[in-house]
Amino acid sequence: MARFNLKVRSSQAGAGRVLTAEGAPGFVREPRAELFLLGVSHMVGEDTFYEGAAERDARFRELVAAVAVADPDWFARFVRWLRTGAMVRTASVVAALEGARAQVAAGVPGSRAVVDSALQRADEPGEAVAYWLGRHGRTMPKPVKRGIADAAVRLYHERSLLRYDADGSAVRFGDVIDLTHPRARDERQGDLFRHALDRRHRRDNPLPASLTVLAARAELMGLPVERRGAVTDPAVLDAAGMTWESLAGWRQSAMDATAWEAVIPTMGYLALLRNLRNFDRAGVGDDVAATVAARLADPGEVARSRVLPMRYLSAYNAAPSLRWAYPLEQALQHALANVPALDARTLILIDTSGSMAASFSRDGTLLRWDAAAVFGLALAARAQDATVVSFSHHTTVFPTVAGESVLGAVRRFKDDGHFHGGGTDTEGAIRRHYDRHDRVVVLTDEQAYAHGAGDVAAAVPARVPVYTWNLAGYRVGHTPTTGDRHTYGGLSDAAFAMIPLVEAGTRGRWPF
Repeated sequence: MARFNLKVRSSQAGAGRVLTAEGAPGFVREPRAELFLLGVSHMVGEDTFYEGAAERDARFRELVAAVAVADPDWFARFVRWLRTGAMVRTASVVAALEGARAQVAAGVPGSRAVVDSALQRADEPGEAVAYWLGRHGRTMPKPVKRGIADAAVRLYHERSLLRYDADGSAVRFGDVIDLTHPRARDERQGDLFRHALDRRHRRDNPLPASLTVLAARAELMGLPVERRGAVTDPAVLDAAGMTWESLAGWRQSAMDATAWEAVIPTMGYLALLRNLRNFDRAGVGDDVAATVAARLADPGEVARSRVLPMRYLSAYNAAPSLRWAYPLEQALQHALANVPALDARTLILIDTSGSMAASFSRDGTLLRWDAAAVFGLALAARAQDATVVSFSHHTTVFPTVAGESVLGAVRRFKDDGHFHGGGTDTEGAIRRHYDRHDRVVVLTDEQAYAHGAGDVAAAVPARVPVYTWNLAGYRVGHTPTTGDRHTYGGLSDAAFAMIPLVEAGTRGRWPF
């Protein structure tokens, strides 16, 4: 396997010694653990603080190919969880396709279902085809074709065609149908497939009568532009499959309060969350805003949306109005419902070194240390007795307040100067602050500074569990993953639920 992001200093430690990117003793993980950590933190094609995009992508492909053949059952569960549990889109698609390629070459069955499981949104069959064509050419193995076709049957309908079958896409719905030959589940979907082919090949065939949503959209598109602003009935817009994005383009004018109020009743939960700033800028009325706030704070809506907790912090940072603050705090608390209530004494270390200021979300609204702070403080809020420490080249203890909301604690963490920057003295932070705690949790990218101990957790007795949550997925870790030293990735409440499972002696330590 190619070796990325490590230094070998034979003059200091003998040939082959592995170090972190900052020169501390490092530990190479077994392939499944390395793939797990990289998968949950990998934004394909993106540089990271210590590793370039090309190196990182190549390492990901190599790991996928190796693990998919060596442990196909684990790999199938991993890909499904990566897309539907960790909510990682691009990396799961790449993993499914590269894993299928390796399995077909090795004669390992089951790749059709793996490919299907990775495609959960209607634009993803096209993305899968585009990736395959761009990387491997037009020859596509049958299991890959059939997996993509299965997903197309499951995901293609009138509204998804209106939303995702765009002229600017390199691979259209019709291309997917042409290449993979999906079998329509009923006559209406057969009409849709034929119409998608007509659209792609610019054939002027009449619209099938069964496609009523497309007919309603065509009627709206026929209205003169000057009359479109008067269409404000939510039922009319919904019947034509109008999303807020398509409404903005169709009106050919800025989205004012009237336009937003017309489309808000049919907007999805995540769309509402992302547009709070736009609602305020347009002057959406307080009565409509109250309905939005009620949906944001509803525990059932939060559970169904599967929005990751960090998004509430991102929305809170972006929204200028105080009318969203309390609903977002409530929503975040609901999203953290599965964070375990830890007994005894817990030391929680939040890495706020310079490399943790790298982007955690693709849009840049959240940094790695934002995500680490959210979950570190959530764990503290649920723990019986927690010591929270922010560390880089120096440390500060963050005083917890009983009953404080997580968002309130994050605000205080920021306002009181606990985001440090600087180096990553993980070993020093643990040595200074470990005081007979019953467990240690470290939220970090693991790229510790050089130190004199065997590993960063050397000051913690071997019988005391040390849990590392890695937010970057670099190859080299800061502590071995043996005995009571555990390393995970993926900041979700379900992931943190593994702590009590491990301590209860559960042998299966994957979140799937």
